Amino acid sequence: MKRDDALRLAYGKNLDLIEIAPTANPPVARIMDFDKFRYQKEKENKKQRQSQKNKELKQIRITPRAALNDLQVKAAKTDEFLKEGHKVEINLFLKGREKGNKEWALKKLEEFMTLIKEPHLRTMEPKQGGKGFNMQIVKK
Repeated sequence: MKRDDALRLAYGKNLDLIEIAPTANPPVARIMDFDKFRYQKEKENKKQRQSQKNKELKQIRITPRAALNDLQVKAAKTDEFLKEGHKVEINLFLKGREKGNKEWALKKLEEFMTLIKEPHLRTMEPKQGGKGFNMQIVKK
């Protein structure tokens, strides 16, 4: 339909002619109330912002000499973060001479991973960095 005909039709219905896809060939336009169109766009943008906000990186910090109960509490918190859809970074913090025994530290990290009940995928394998080991997991 020609632009002038579409504008006349929109004016006759007391509505606006809104260009939806200007890059299409021919451009796509819709006859509707502009305030309603703007409200729908704001609603979509708000929903997108909320969904992006939920995917934060949460951190859990553990030590290899922590008691089993402490590790279970941290694992429960990790499960909670995974259920909410967050990416979780697990930091195994080493002190002093613990840094020299890397195999033992990795074994402790694997023991902690068995305590996490929520099904998960490793996005980053354990790697040494800072004052210990770091790894990232996400919900399956």
